[in-house]
Amino acid sequence: MPIVTTNIPITSARNAQLIRALSDAYPIISVRQFGATAFGRPLLAMTIGSGERKVLYTAAHHANEWITAYVLLRFAEELASAITTGGRVYGIPASTLAQTQITIVPLVDPDGVDLVTGAIQPGSVEYELARTLGDNYPDIPFPEGWKANLLGVDLNLQYPAGWLQAREIKFSQGYTRPGPRDFVGRAPLNQLESRALADLTEEIDPDLVLAYHTQGKVIYWQFRDIQVPGAETLARDFARTSGYDLEEVPAESANAGYKDWFIQNFRRPGFTIEVGEGENPLPLSQFDEIYRDNLGILTAAATGLPE
Repeated sequence: MPIVTTNIPITSARNAQLIRALSDAYPIISVRQFGATAFGRPLLAMTIGSGERKVLYTAAHHANEWITAYVLLRFAEELASAITTGGRVYGIPASTLAQTQITIVPLVDPDGVDLVTGAIQPGSVEYELARTLGDNYPDIPFPEGWKANLLGVDLNLQYPAGWLQAREIKFSQGYTRPGPRDFVGRAPLNQLESRALADLTEEIDPDLVLAYHTQGKVIYWQFRDIQVPGAETLARDFARTSGYDLEEVPAESANAGYKDWFIQNFRRPGFTIEVGEGENPLPLSQFDEIYRDNLGILTAAATGLPE
């Protein structure tokens, strides 16, 4: 019986419960809290494996893209089980994968996820705060259209990599104040979640990052004209294993993201993986297909450049 079941939407409490259960079942998983939100929800990371190569996988930067958290939780369980039993993951010996330090952050935006998935109840202070912010954008359905954190800041528009350009673009689109989506904040890295993830990234100093989002079955691997050795080769390998397309980021979304900042500051491969198709939040009926599509990416990112 798997620990990570995907029959109900995830919440911050369920994320914490699953992480505890995984670390209890598999002592090779280490867990740490690397920060907390403005409303006190923990930001949790798991690490599996050790070695000179280090990678960092993140998900649920956006609240209504919470299905991506399950992708990383399921991968953590499959990997830990295979390492423990001497098995394989996507045909790769788990002992090989264990030679990479793999850090996993399933929920970058636990506050927003709790709003979208119902853990924050109508009538509560948090819910009413969010609804007040949502009233500024009546055309965005509430709460299912919510992408931001509970302070109304889009966490994937918070990074100092073209932040001023992102601000100009989003303001021109009408996102000039806190709300459900696309507000860049008053300054880069001024939200606890984005600052904590940036600090964690700098501490780990990873060779590669993955940022999981939803919509379109596409892979974004570039930031401006920065040339990162090996990035295109890996991107093409990811596309081959997943069936996803490689695309350039649309101009209106091409700045201030986590992978943009990583590419700019570290000059190493960073990827945004957009899973699934439809309308956010994606239904859990898509999960098995999404996971199958992405298992090759998760293993290839850990092992590095293809042979």
